[in-house]
Amino acid sequence: MHCRTAKEISMNISHSLATGSPAPRDNSPQFDVSAIRSQFPILERRIHGYPLAYLDNAATSQKPGAVIDAIQRFYLQHNANVHRGVYQLSEEATRDYEASRDKVRQFINARERAEIIFVRGTTEAINLVAHSFAKPFLSPGDEILISTLEHHSNIVPWQIICQQTGARLRVIPISDAGEIDAAAFDALLSPTCRLLSLTHVSNTLGTINPIQQMIRQAHQHGIPVLIDGAQAVPHLKVDVQALDADFYAFSGHKVYGPTGIGVLYGKRERLETMQPYQGGGDMISEVTFEHTEYNELPYRFEAGTPNIAGAIGLGCALDYIQAIGLAQIAHHEQALLAYATRALSTIEGLRLIGTASDKAGILSFVMDAAHAHDISTVLDQAGVAIRAGHHCTMPLMARLGVAATARASLALYNNRADIDALVAGLHEVKRMFK
Repeated sequence: MHCRTAKEISMNISHSLATGSPAPRDNSPQFDVSAIRSQFPILERRIHGYPLAYLDNAATSQKPGAVIDAIQRFYLQHNANVHRGVYQLSEEATRDYEASRDKVRQFINARERAEIIFVRGTTEAINLVAHSFAKPFLSPGDEILISTLEHHSNIVPWQIICQQTGARLRVIPISDAGEIDAAAFDALLSPTCRLLSLTHVSNTLGTINPIQQMIRQAHQHGIPVLIDGAQAVPHLKVDVQALDADFYAFSGHKVYGPTGIGVLYGKRERLETMQPYQGGGDMISEVTFEHTEYNELPYRFEAGTPNIAGAIGLGCALDYIQAIGLAQIAHHEQALLAYATRALSTIEGLRLIGTASDKAGILSFVMDAAHAHDISTVLDQAGVAIRAGHHCTMPLMARLGVAATARASLALYNNRADIDALVAGLHEVKRMFK
């Protein structure tokens, strides 16, 4: 089984954008957003009588019909457990599950498939590294370095490990624009720093961190690096060999795949030093009551029956993205981000939070007239779905001096009509709460 619609997608999505060509308009011959939207069944819904304008993609993305069909085909035609059966269904399930691992390897340009570990998501990937890689070598006085921009999933696991080992958590400060303080980062790369764990793209502000340079600096001090790529992989080309990250994590559900599946990439030389985080079936090669021999990479870190359908769906989602092209997706999203930024900047009493020079398609904002939750509630009545709250970045909110923000986040299927609906809804917020 494969993502049968990948070829159809590539035929439906028009010619690739030429380098340096003008930013595409909605429905341009170069990027037919109407054709793309037609491949996402949920976008046909109406909410409270209005067309759905889904702008909460940083929380989770919608799924194309190709991905939904791939998951359904697995359960209808191939459902069996993997790696264990010597009958046809099990062999088919194993083939398709492992084919998805190969797709992930190719998508992020890992050296080998053994470096691709399937997990439930970015959160589990970070916890795996924290417990299996970092915890064994940390001792009192050591430091783990993160940034102010981090999601709770890249804060709390390190706090737990620090409590267990006596290590200390250090935090890279940011500017008011939401950018890493480069001088402070350089100063924090001390001899006692044992690990850098950093987001690639901020889920709250959209800041794209200069991770290639930061990885290089950390490695000059012998410091291994974990990158949280949950918000980057759907929008940017990620090449883990070029980045030279020791670990890179991302979630399937943010990249047009299903929930409950994610990826931890790790350099083989790092993974081979690590003991399993969980024990059980499939992560063993031999078990006696006295001793267990662990399986080879990557299976030693995949205890129990995996999310087989989820992995297959993720593989199909990556096929879908590649059929369109990440360069074309990024070009479309950046043009839409510019349009949205201009539109929101004209609304009196609205203030954008996070104005980094290098941003992905995320706009966080506050309004004088209303709390973020009220903004979201009013927008929902007009069919516009955004996120409101602290976005699992409470320390970042404290740094920025706000309790919460409203957040609109973009994906490849969004168009100017979605932004226009957002702006119209925000004017209604002003009218209601003036």
